[in-house]
Amino acid sequence: MRVSRSVLVNVVAGVCSRAVPSRARRVLVPLPVAGALLLGCGGDRKAPEPVVEGAVPSTAAASTATPSAPASAGAVAYGRCVVCHTATGEGVPNIFPPLAGSEWVTGPAARPIAVVLHGLQGAVTVKGVTYTNAMMAYGTGVPMSDTEVAAVVTHIRSSWGNAASPVSEAEVARVRKATAGRTGPYTQAELERVR
Repeated sequence: MRVSRSVLVNVVAGVCSRAVPSRARRVLVPLPVAGALLLGCGGDRKAPEPVVEGAVPSTAAASTATPSAPASAGAVAYGRCVVCHTATGEGVPNIFPPLAGSEWVTGPAARPIAVVLHGLQGAVTVKGVTYTNAMMAYGTGVPMSDTEVAAVVTHIRSSWGNAASPVSEAEVARVRKATAGRTGPYTQAELERVR
């Protein structure tokens, strides 16, 4: 079945609309990434109801955290993550781990910072399930400032029922400096030593 460009864009926008604020939806639909977004966002499922500006989402998966400047910027930056970890933070079963309720996200802040900066590969157990996919290093492969990393990590630590502390730019700078010589992604064993 062939899908027209306009249908792909409309479906992607509808399926991914809860991932980030409306001003960033335009970022999620460029045609070169539309197919990946369609698959990653559950393009085979019914699109969610449209998001109304200023409305409070009614789903249990919505964040209960009070929006703040870093968290809002984090929601925009999370647009890079939504293809694998989904708009609800639940990931893709047996392929990409959830961020919602993840001990790696809500534990020491240096761990998710290190993963964003350098990536993760090999087997990792999240909420009792082992995943063997890899995560690219967003902080080095696609440059992100300390402000952007702090925002996205704060977002994932305070969304989908997660209630971990926010992350500061200073924390990101400390981890970036401490891991500056790193040339590859972390493994679970290495990540367990990060504090």
